[in-house]
Amino acid sequence: MGKLMSAAEAVADIEDGASVGIAGFGLSHRYPSTLISALGEKGSRGLTVYCNGLGQPGFPTGHLLADNHQIGHLVTCFSARPGVVSEAEKQILAGEMTLEMVPQGTLVERMRAGGAGLAAVYTPTGYGSEIADGKDIRYFDGRPYVLERAITTDFALIRAAKADHFGNVSFRGGSQNFNVSFAKAARVTIVEAEEIVPAGQIPPHEVDLPGVFVTRVVPITVAMDIRNLPQRANRPATSARQYLGKPALTRAEIGRRAAALLPDDAVVNLGAGLPVQVANWVTERPVVLHAENGLLNYGGFASDDDFDPDLHDAGGVFITTRPGTSFFDSVTSFEIARGGRLYAVILGSYQVGGNGDLANWAAPGMTGGGIGGAMDLAAGARHVFVTLEHTDSRGGPKLVERCDLPLTMPNCVDAIITDLALLRRASRSVPRFTLEEIAAGFTVDEVLSLTGMAVDVAEQVGVMQENWI
Repeated sequence: MGKLMSAAEAVADIEDGASVGIAGFGLSHRYPSTLISALGEKGSRGLTVYCNGLGQPGFPTGHLLADNHQIGHLVTCFSARPGVVSEAEKQILAGEMTLEMVPQGTLVERMRAGGAGLAAVYTPTGYGSEIADGKDIRYFDGRPYVLERAITTDFALIRAAKADHFGNVSFRGGSQNFNVSFAKAARVTIVEAEEIVPAGQIPPHEVDLPGVFVTRVVPITVAMDIRNLPQRANRPATSARQYLGKPALTRAEIGRRAAALLPDDAVVNLGAGLPVQVANWVTERPVVLHAENGLLNYGGFASDDDFDPDLHDAGGVFITTRPGTSFFDSVTSFEIARGGRLYAVILGSYQVGGNGDLANWAAPGMTGGGIGGAMDLAAGARHVFVTLEHTDSRGGPKLVERCDLPLTMPNCVDAIITDLALLRRASRSVPRFTLEEIAAGFTVDEVLSLTGMAVDVAEQVGVMQENWI
């Protein structure tokens, strides 16, 4: 079929001004580093790049193209991460690169629609946030939906575990994520593969992407050593903040209390950051964990020295499998989310409003921010739980009367689990949260003094440590 060639040959016709979808997930997971490096060497400029995020700065991820000043317009779910100012952010601030922020599920759905020959889709995701500004809003069965245009690109760069000479592709573990939708939306799809085999060597039932969607196949010559990448500095799960001279719950204990809110057989998504602590507290229970990069029914954390690089959750934490685990792409993952099949999503947040508003994707000083899948998940899950520390690093309240940060979704939060308190609403028509439990060693008045929203107080306020399992 003439699809096998070198990386330099494969990217030779990516000219200035081309649009390119670049797959890859999180900071380091399975970026098409061989093709990115070849495109960097070619030097094409003014590119429009579509991606979940640019990845780890200083490595052969999308950041390599930003470092080379090759990107003119960036369409992404993550433009900035706390504590890091990348070259891409500097160029956005300088006006050298323009930016469009897009929710993760919306991005893959727009790509899916483009690949399917559709013009647009209506989605509940983003309504009530600045993402919907200027877009057509229609109501179906009384619910608002945002019109999102389909995406097609000139090229897609994707990475696979295996490809054959016909262009059939198979992925491994949780590494399908964006690859399938990006490939289908592109006029020219270029695949780099760990293993290239003759046609017929991939069993038909193991083909995840048929060769009709693949234009060129390239052997991998540049790979990221995921085991030795610098890790983001996260506070240990055993760490606890001090309030009024007393220790609150640890990060692990916040996860433990949140886990106890989940009924057996619940299907639950865990957001990046603090919510992933829940995973280790449900491993022996019939609770089904869902990750937007394409995993269902996964287990707890893998050990530091024994992990599979293709098994990770949406926050980049390496995880284990258990009987019944399944893998799929991000389109399917967000069908699960928006289709109402999630009992709950547990998210981190910068702020929660007293009216149930959620603000968790942009903070002061960030260029853009990190929407990820939170908007899709909040729009689709039956319940939204938020785990966070009670105040910010400067002692200011995160539980506020009205959010002043960009909203993820209005009036969606059902329960708040902090290191000091559990607050819940009976329904989203209830105007205020009720303080139901507090951390051991604290009084109700002490917790209220650190809370920036007006709340009701239950007749009998429990102790958080006495109500987890």
